[in-house]
Amino acid sequence: MADSIVVLDGYTLNPGDLSWDGIAAFGELTVHDRTPPEAVVERAAGCRYAFTNKTPLRAETLRQLPDLAYIGVLATGYDVVDAAEAVSRGVVVTNVPAYGTEAVAQHATALMLELASRTAPHAEAVREGVWSTSEWCFSVAPITELSGRTLGIVGLGRIGRAFARIGAALGMAILVSDGHRPDPAAIEGLDVEFAGIDELFRRADVLSLHCPLTPETERLVDARRLALMKPEALLINTGRGPLVDSAALAAALEAGTIAGAGLDVLDAEPPPADHPLLHAPNCIITPHVAWYARASRQRLMDIAVANLRAFVEGQPVNTVG
Repeated sequence: MADSIVVLDGYTLNPGDLSWDGIAAFGELTVHDRTPPEAVVERAAGCRYAFTNKTPLRAETLRQLPDLAYIGVLATGYDVVDAAEAVSRGVVVTNVPAYGTEAVAQHATALMLELASRTAPHAEAVREGVWSTSEWCFSVAPITELSGRTLGIVGLGRIGRAFARIGAALGMAILVSDGHRPDPAAIEGLDVEFAGIDELFRRADVLSLHCPLTPETERLVDARRLALMKPEALLINTGRGPLVDSAALAAALEAGTIAGAGLDVLDAEPPPADHPLLHAPNCIITPHVAWYARASRQRLMDIAVANLRAFVEGQPVNTVG
């Protein structure tokens, strides 16, 4: 009898433009677009392999799944799984690192460039007929030249390094705060200055978050640090939403403490209608899509298949916990 495999929330990774065949090759596969918490045990019961993106697999759930041997997290972050409980039960947990480096760095760049060049409000003004009744040139929002400015990066992992190289190509000076200095070979050819976190906030013209979410980094961007920033500074977050104190950022934007923010993540996803940042001035928010390029999702799928193959062959890779 073939091993049973369940994908608890496959829709985000694969809304229909990718194939599950690579995973299906290892057993009898059932794919659910989404799974409510109360249905997890029923859907995963009897399965040897389970895949999840955002559907939690907590300790009490794992205790009800004695047949489970493997959990594949379809993401880099794996906090949706109680990995310690899984390991204690002999369940191997893997994640998918480094699948979206280029896409996320590109999206961070798009947010930065939009805040600097303000293409959207100018294009909207043209569509509304303003140019047709104006001079040969007009402006509806300030435009900032990034060359010669300082790009502050919190976290110089793969995505942070990719974004730093883009900033350097735009003529920006690169200032970094990271408690773990990278291997010099990883930043070869990149002129980087390291600084403490508060100095980074003081000096950066654009500050971008690329660090993991930990108890130490939760609400890293708070009212005190926002007050350190230049009034013309921009904040970019394509990392994790809880890195930012949303109420503090909304207040800083309202007060003009900083000039703008570009966010792909929030501390509540989806955000409630009264989320303080939804109507904050000079705040661009995209719906957690930095990673969503088809090429990135295909890469994620390919790594997930390779992770499962390695486990089946007795040599698991990308294990966590």
